[in-house]
Amino acid sequence: MNRYPLWKNVLVAIVVLVGAIVALPNVFGDEPALQVSRANGQPLAESEVARVAELLGRAEGEGAAPPVAGEEGRVLVRFATVDEQLKKADELRQGLGRDYVVALTLASRTPAWLQAMGLKPAPLGLDLRGGVQFLFEVDVASAVRQRLDAYAADFTRVLRDARIRRSVAVVGKEVQVRLPDAADADRAETLIRELDADVSIERRPVPEGALLVVQMTPDQVRARQDFAIQQNTVTLRNRINELGVAETVVQRQGLDRIVVQLPGVQDPAQAERVLGATATLEFRLVCDDQNALDAEQRGRAPVGCELFKDRAGNPILLKRRTIVTGDQLVDASQGFDQGMPAVFVRLDGKGARSMLETTKANLRKPMAVVFVEQKREKKEVNGQPVEVTREQREVINVATINGVFSSNFQITGLDALEARDLALLLRAGALAAPIFKVEERTVGPSLGQENIERGLMAFLVGFGLVAAFMWFYYRTFGLIANFALLFNVVCIMALLSLLGAALTLPGIAGIVLTIGMAVDANVLIHERIREELRAGNSMQASIAAGYDRAFSTIADANITTLIAGIVLFAFGNGPVKGFAVTLCLGIATSMYTAIVGSRALINWFFGGRKLERLSV
Repeated sequence: MNRYPLWKNVLVAIVVLVGAIVALPNVFGDEPALQVSRANGQPLAESEVARVAELLGRAEGEGAAPPVAGEEGRVLVRFATVDEQLKKADELRQGLGRDYVVALTLASRTPAWLQAMGLKPAPLGLDLRGGVQFLFEVDVASAVRQRLDAYAADFTRVLRDARIRRSVAVVGKEVQVRLPDAADADRAETLIRELDADVSIERRPVPEGALLVVQMTPDQVRARQDFAIQQNTVTLRNRINELGVAETVVQRQGLDRIVVQLPGVQDPAQAERVLGATATLEFRLVCDDQNALDAEQRGRAPVGCELFKDRAGNPILLKRRTIVTGDQLVDASQGFDQGMPAVFVRLDGKGARSMLETTKANLRKPMAVVFVEQKREKKEVNGQPVEVTREQREVINVATINGVFSSNFQITGLDALEARDLALLLRAGALAAPIFKVEERTVGPSLGQENIERGLMAFLVGFGLVAAFMWFYYRTFGLIANFALLFNVVCIMALLSLLGAALTLPGIAGIVLTIGMAVDANVLIHERIREELRAGNSMQASIAAGYDRAFSTIADANITTLIAGIVLFAFGNGPVKGFAVTLCLGIATSMYTAIVGSRALINWFFGGRKLERLSV
């Protein structure tokens, strides 16, 4: 009695062995390191690697120095202590200058034979690994203004098509439609309502004609603001994916703010440049029959043209009509055209048609690429500092249309870094409204290591107290439960490593909580065995009944907790999700280890033989 068949024992042994091997990389941990790379993203040459080695003190006669290993065109330098890492970081930054990025990071100590098997430790969250956190504020007023501008353009179009004389302008938070002929007011209002039946339209008295004032309702304003924040959240996630940062957190905070956490990123400037950029592109024809210098001196552009400046500060006149805008781009990639950095662009159907018609009609004429970016500046208004949004437009490229093209072409006139960032931004999409950084926090690897040590201490204390109680109260059965409990933790770490789920401080809290919940299953089983023994059953029958009859109670308790964990994961964000992941994984593994694993051990110790006493 109480004997598992051979196949079940072999299965348990295989699960134990595989789980231990998969979780093994987590034992070796990380060590402080520096990552050296070029600021323009190009790979380091051998001479530059040698220069890094020299600055680290590898010159002859200066003794041993940290090893230097090239990885994907970068240099990774490992150190024994954080103090040495920080000291060498300062020396490298001073010696290399601004053309290089020296970032603090952590390098895994996992042996090569485990790496060859494709095994990695569980990734660590921002609070354990270190990294950077940004708090961005979304300019929701700009999102509403954009919607009003779109209304104004639509009203102008429909009224023009209906041959109604009009003057349409956005004034504050409303769109004003002036009609010289008051008899057109009813027809104009009907056309506007056909475009959007929800807007508020008010007629205001004017000396001549009629004035229609169109305003968004409070519900429309809130919907527009929510859309801007949701769209920006999606765009930021896309940009982070392009950066290649894993286990990130992007979530809304409050009415108009978004929190972004980037674990492992120790170069905030590069991350902020990509995340906070509001860049997009416009393609326009050049007014080649007009003199840009004369327009600049007069302070106004000719009819149908608009005055811009190129990167050298020279004036240039462009047609007011935009051929293609950034939101019509489908894909963009960095490359080289005749040895020069370039961005290869692909347009959607609408943009391709517009580009095809334009290039057909304007062969041998110049076309410009305008880089549009919104920035926030501080100005004094009535003696008080006020932040205002300024749109900066710059012509980055002017080229002659030498052939007819539509959906695929390239943009030149950029350096390598600009081409890389522009391609990334265009792939990720434009922001629905400008965002501005209001807070930045950098968590260094040293602080992350301190959190790891504290979390590990909490785990060891919790596990030790539970193990001591089980051994004291349940004797041999308690020791067996402790082995099953230890294997439960190993299984959790193995699953985190396989799934690539980040381990955070709340996640460690979930593991500690799982320890108490997992041992609770063994407590139920052991108490049931005691009841069977007191009822006069044999020892072997009591063991079998203890496991069989306690199963339903254990399953009910774990299923209800699992439901709570799934709800936390579905509706929670950031730390809450980290806690929910380890909680759910711990419930799944504890069901196996507490029932199957511990019973396999008890069957091996006590099964199939006559017992004189049970140490339970």
